[in-house]
Amino acid sequence: METVVSGIRSTGNLHLGNYFGAIKNFLKMQHENNCYFFIADYHSLTTHPNPSDLHDKVKQVLVEYLACGIDPEAATIYIQSDLPEIAELYLLMNMNAYIGELERCTSFKEKIRKHSDNINAGLLTYPVLMAADILIHRAHKVPVGKDQEQHLEMTRQFGNRFNRIYSVDYFPEPVAFNFGTELVKIPGLDGSGKMGKSEGEGNAIFLFDTAVAIRKKVMKAVTDTGPTQLNQTKPEVIENLFKLMNAVSKPDTISYFDEQYNAMTIRYGDLKKQLAEDMVLFTAPFREKILELLSNNDYINKVVRQGAEKAHESGRKTVKEVREIIGLKSF
Repeated sequence: METVVSGIRSTGNLHLGNYFGAIKNFLKMQHENNCYFFIADYHSLTTHPNPSDLHDKVKQVLVEYLACGIDPEAATIYIQSDLPEIAELYLLMNMNAYIGELERCTSFKEKIRKHSDNINAGLLTYPVLMAADILIHRAHKVPVGKDQEQHLEMTRQFGNRFNRIYSVDYFPEPVAFNFGTELVKIPGLDGSGKMGKSEGEGNAIFLFDTAVAIRKKVMKAVTDTGPTQLNQTKPEVIENLFKLMNAVSKPDTISYFDEQYNAMTIRYGDLKKQLAEDMVLFTAPFREKILELLSNNDYINKVVRQGAEKAHESGRKTVKEVREIIGLKSF
């Protein structure tokens, strides 16, 4: 059984794009691999989050993943900062990370361009912390999007460099696990691109959204003036609405509006009203489960403790062996 590690952002609610893009695959992976899913609260510190908000956001993200079906009995789900071994491995790996390669990292250059008033050491060594997250469990596979490929390549680089410096074959080379043809891209409501909070709150349908919020967002979705020819190819803004419908609506509903479009009789207002109701119906069980979990602190605490214990078992072993390889031995 191969080890899989995946990081989870500690800010931002989950939306339909997250669910169909990665989480559905996580649900399958957790029963086929030795999975570690962690909430990356250390990483968020580079942006200096409000201390009073950080804990609540971590809790919200945790319960949303649980509500989606991540099983703490099948997989290990834990809070990054509950595993101090990550910080130690981060320090040890930093000793073999060179300033030039870190400064050339695409994400670092982008962040200092956007946030020139906050160029901190954490941003510079961000790839080393990401590598420590993966190497701490000696992962074989890492579910990543295209925007994270460089970080994964740097993880392999750091692991291989450690092996080479100390003449060992300790860290495996983790490979990207991109779900192949199963990966579904959910478009946003703005008419282009993918669904995501970074594109604006109104671009995404969150699993925790109320029915009122969903209806309001969908009715504002971008459309055009309508088809001008029978059976014409749908432009991107309209194709995106049908992709959203494909994710949450019944086949006969999709066929009905497709026929209406091809016959040039479609009314976008009717389509959006139907799409909104289908989204309300689809997300309602998630919202109910999230609310149920948020009120059950005993269960949340149990999951967090259990996850930390399971992660510690793996993390302690790795750090102990890395220290011995380096020569940091007890007298």
